[in-house]
Amino acid sequence: MLLEVEGLCVNYGHIEAIRDISFGVEEGTIATLIGANGAGKTTTLKTLSGLRKVRAGTVKFEGKDITALPPYERVKLGISQSPEGRGIFPGMTVTENLDMGAYVRTDRKSAAYREDVERVFTLFPRMEERRTQVAGTMSGGEQQMLAIGRALMARPRLLLLDEPSMGLAPMLIQQIFGIITEINQQGTTVLLVEQNAAQALKRAHTAHILETGEIVRSGTGAELAGDDSVKAAYLGGDV
Repeated sequence: MLLEVEGLCVNYGHIEAIRDISFGVEEGTIATLIGANGAGKTTTLKTLSGLRKVRAGTVKFEGKDITALPPYERVKLGISQSPEGRGIFPGMTVTENLDMGAYVRTDRKSAAYREDVERVFTLFPRMEERRTQVAGTMSGGEQQMLAIGRALMARPRLLLLDEPSMGLAPMLIQQIFGIITEINQQGTTVLLVEQNAAQALKRAHTAHILETGEIVRSGTGAELAGDDSVKAAYLGGDV
């Protein structure tokens, strides 16, 4: 198991945001967390990346307890995140944003580094066209591509994606999810937080439903997509 979460509890002040959740992510798979706004999805990813303090429970990566590890050390281990709202550096160019994604690497002048830049440009040809453009002047879809590309520059073993389809047109949503599948097929494990449950479940090997900070259902993506109660609550009755 690449990632193991056991009995995780996270608070915002006196408010419990995450309550005793446990799940794992197998290496080489896509796992997804789905749920309504306020369910605790983003808090979970922030906690896994080290941005939220754990009140109780443990987080293990490749069997190593990383519960108290700072964010930059987690990136070094192989955990990288594309955050909710993209979080690109608006005053920097595309290339500069990609460089920031690789800030923990010591091989920026190597052939391997150049290959990773080319990998991003192959996945997102629009980024190569915009490589000298200031990121804040790009469209929402282009900024989302850049945010994912920047996360990939850390060479993650586990890629955390928080709402990658948020605010995008339907055609772009299809494109982004297709690229997520391709990234996984290239060997990167993905943990996806997404409100577009239909797209997420279609691609996920495993899935968990969060409600008010608790996991209430788990199964394969296909199992949950075919469940009538899940369809009614999250899929509008259809996938």
